[in-house]
Amino acid sequence: MSSYATKLAEAFSAKLLQQMYAKAITPYITNEDYSGDVQQGSLVNIPALGKITQKTYSGADLSPDDLTEIVAQLTVDQFKSFYFKVKSLDEYKSFIKDPANKTISQRAAERRKDVDEFSLGFYGDVAAGHRVGTDYDTGTVTITTGTGEVVGSGTTFTSAMVGRGFKAVGHTKWYRVKSYASGTSIFIENDSDDEASAYDGGTITGAAYVIEAATPVAVTKDTIMGHLLSMKTKLDDEEGVSDEGRWTVLPPIIANLFPIATNVAIAVPAVYEDLVKRGFITELVGFKIFASPRVNGNNTDGYHCLAGTGDWLTFADKMLENGIEEDLTGNFGSAYKDLYIYGGKVADERRKFATELFAKV
Repeated sequence: MSSYATKLAEAFSAKLLQQMYAKAITPYITNEDYSGDVQQGSLVNIPALGKITQKTYSGADLSPDDLTEIVAQLTVDQFKSFYFKVKSLDEYKSFIKDPANKTISQRAAERRKDVDEFSLGFYGDVAAGHRVGTDYDTGTVTITTGTGEVVGSGTTFTSAMVGRGFKAVGHTKWYRVKSYASGTSIFIENDSDDEASAYDGGTITGAAYVIEAATPVAVTKDTIMGHLLSMKTKLDDEEGVSDEGRWTVLPPIIANLFPIATNVAIAVPAVYEDLVKRGFITELVGFKIFASPRVNGNNTDGYHCLAGTGDWLTFADKMLENGIEEDLTGNFGSAYKDLYIYGGKVADERRKFATELFAKV
């Protein structure tokens, strides 16, 4: 490929990513706190330090804590490519000069759609106990040490409960439903992806319990603000979750309840004008609220609406390759091709930085 074609390919790719980043929600709701080189199929590390406990000083010699490093790994496993042809290299030059050119904007929109659907698809990585919806607590349960088998009495468990948070009377923390066996039998596990599946909650006999957000809650213009405050409370109750940079992403059918909600004044300050391109509606109770059709779910089975801070999901991407075929064999013109790769990961220590509203209208 000639140096001229190389420069055109690089310029076209840069303009494509620039337009994608300007309007995608993903760059705003994620972080790039990883180390390592982003390559096809590669792993990059997400480092974190273990918690250091403050102690009460009594005059005796202090005992130092060991500084431990917790490392999660992100897999770059999404590979997307464009390949199309035009009549000549000069057409690429005109595309790049024209910022409103549909050749770039259409492809940027397609790539933006893919990355936003990918990022918002991580709703399953919200910490157990951080979901708002209609809980299930019918009957009682007995739980077996080690295996985490839950045998219900008077229960009607469903396969849709897999992945949801679980807590019984006697538990000191939340667990999650690992698998479904029957209406009276499920298995639970520690809420962790960075270690082998295990259950450390001990034996529980004939106890009350709750499975969080087992089914969607119906929201209205009169209740939407209350649900937003419930998500806020989930984050407020967690130590270390900043009250700055918070966001929530809702499907349009739910987000559009805010302009008609009781006692809610919608305003978009000039400082947020750049966010409007990403679907920004307004800011309420510390959340920047975005509307996006990329939110997972539907109005029958429920939408998985997310809220949190950028500390939650680590996102790594790269335009790995781009180029122009100056002469197409057996045809006329030139062809552009690229390879865009990305991946995401919510480290266990960061699951608490997001909350989910499972809802429908």
